[in-house]
Amino acid sequence: MNAQIAHRLMSFSEYLHYDDGTENRYELIDGELARMPPPTVRHLLIADYLQDLFKEEIKRLQLPWKTFREAGVRTSFQRSRYMDVCVVTLEQVVALMERPAIYETAPLLAVEIVSQESIKRDYRYKRSEYAVAEIPEYWIVDPLQEKMSVLHLEEGLYELTEYTGEQILLSSLFPELQISVQAILHLTPNR
Repeated sequence: MNAQIAHRLMSFSEYLHYDDGTENRYELIDGELARMPPPTVRHLLIADYLQDLFKEEIKRLQLPWKTFREAGVRTSFQRSRYMDVCVVTLEQVVALMERPAIYETAPLLAVEIVSQESIKRDYRYKRSEYAVAEIPEYWIVDPLQEKMSVLHLEEGLYELTEYTGEQILLSSLFPELQISVQAILHLTPNR
C-alpha cells in the first residue's frame, strides 16, 4: 500500500526537485507525495528482462528509441507516476538530459508489473491516467494472476487484450516481437 505523505500540496515543479535525503521514491498524486514500496526480486527480474528485450528489438530494428526502468511520466497537472519500464523517443531523452527523468510527453510504451500492493493502482488508476496522458501502448504484467494485458489506445480509450501461458503477445509498437507470457513470468535468477 502506498503511504501518503502529509504535507502541503506540492506543485509539479517542486516535486521534480524534491529530495528528502533518503532513497525513497514518490509519485505525485493530486499534489501529495505517495511513497512507493520497494519492489520484489521477481519484479526486478521481470523489469530487467523486458528492458533487455526492448533494447535488443530497438537495436535490431535501428529505431530512434530508448528504454528505461523506473522513469516517471506526468499524467496530469499535479500527478506523476513511475513506470516499471518505458520506451521513449530520442527527442524525449535529449529534452530531459540534465533534468529529472519524469517525462511530460507520452512515452511510446509503459509497462507496469503488478504486486499485491499495486493491483488497483496498475489496473485502474494508471490505466485511466495513461490513457489521458495518451500513452499509445500499456502493458500490465501480472505474476499474481499469471497473465499479461496489452492495452492499445484507440480514440482516447484503451482496447484490452489479455494473454496467458504460451500465448504470444501482440504489440503494435514491436510487431515482430515473439514472446510468450510464460517466458516473461517464469524467470529464474540465472536467466
